[in-house]
Amino acid sequence: MATASPQNSLDDIIDSEEQGEHSEFLSSVEKIVLTIFLSIIIIMTVFGNLLVMVALCKDRHLRKKKTNYFIVSLAFADLLVALVVMPFAAIELTTGEWHYGEIFCLVRTSLDVLLTTASILHLCCIALDRYYAICCQPLVYRHKMTPVRVAVMLGGCWLIPTFISFLPIMQSWNAIGIEDIIAERRALAGGANDTSCVFLVNWPYALICSAVAFYVPLALMILAYQRIYVTAMSHVRQIETLQRAGSAPVSGTTPIMTVRASTSSDPLDHYRLRPPHGAVPSEHGPMVNSRMRIETKAAKTLAVIMGCFCLCWAPFFITNIVDPFIHYSVPWQLWTAWLWLGYINSGLNPFLYAFLNRAFRRAFLVILCCGDERYTRQGSHSYGHTNRACSAASVNGTSMALRLSFLPNRSYSDNGRTILANEQESQDSLGTL
Repeated sequence: MATASPQNSLDDIIDSEEQGEHSEFLSSVEKIVLTIFLSIIIIMTVFGNLLVMVALCKDRHLRKKKTNYFIVSLAFADLLVALVVMPFAAIELTTGEWHYGEIFCLVRTSLDVLLTTASILHLCCIALDRYYAICCQPLVYRHKMTPVRVAVMLGGCWLIPTFISFLPIMQSWNAIGIEDIIAERRALAGGANDTSCVFLVNWPYALICSAVAFYVPLALMILAYQRIYVTAMSHVRQIETLQRAGSAPVSGTTPIMTVRASTSSDPLDHYRLRPPHGAVPSEHGPMVNSRMRIETKAAKTLAVIMGCFCLCWAPFFITNIVDPFIHYSVPWQLWTAWLWLGYINSGLNPFLYAFLNRAFRRAFLVILCCGDERYTRQGSHSYGHTNRACSAASVNGTSMALRLSFLPNRSYSDNGRTILANEQESQDSLGTL
């Protein structure tokens, strides 16, 4: 039998120590990189959502728009996600331990479910609000979407999540039937409740929670945005029809009512009467190429909105449903990745729903430039400018330039309404990103 020499044994010990130090060094580098990455996500989420809330508080014009209250409530929910949920999740991920006890583990988990679900429900309400304003009854939107109804919708966004968060989690309804599995996971994680925060759900809770928090809102958002896109494209086709028939005279002396929405897409925000012209003005120019651009931008914008939402949350909620049926065999690394991908959605929402809105962008410039008079005057001039050919209507923070004109002797659908678009404003239309 061969024996190792003392020199060979010493070399093996030195090599093993060097390998151990190298592994420990890599682990430290990974923790530093992970800490920096998670900190950037948290800081950007806090900054973006806080800026949205400050803008609404300082700009009285933004406070006049009902849609903006959904956006600021969404920002508040996402801000709480960044302040209350993300930091504890980041500490647990980087240290590998839970240091705050079993009770606070349940509270943190409840807040996680509550705030992320509230954020998703706000996205659904914004989509439904835009659908109601653009597709259903645009001329009576202001009277239908009353402050009371807005308050009820906002209250539902915050109340509904409590029935799938604090109520079942604090009562341990999610653990019924899987107590042994949870105890085993805690033993593997550290052997004590104070050093681990294990959260598993049984299949009834997984199905109900996923349906309320994701699948039902997702279905409503898809239907709403699909109808918004169809309606917008119908308007564009009517624009093209008007341009092709531009030389046809408009008979009668009935005045034309032009309804010009502001940045909130409230169709009654601005309107005026103008005398009829003998023909559709030639200043609008050919619309074939413009129609192609509008359709492309509209599809691009709605694809970005829905794509970001699905990309961020679909992996988590698909895994959430599948895991109970495969005996909870999904690796924790995959769970963590999907969860943080959902958290990132809270940082993207300000850019998708506020930063793409010109009124919000103007307010942001005023705030970031410490009230620079140039931006203040520009904002006041823009809001008070009533002679523009066409104002911008926002669809979830995206500008859509439309002008509704009521022309007699026109047999178009939607009660004879014909929609004109200004070529210059079309550049900032539904698909502006």
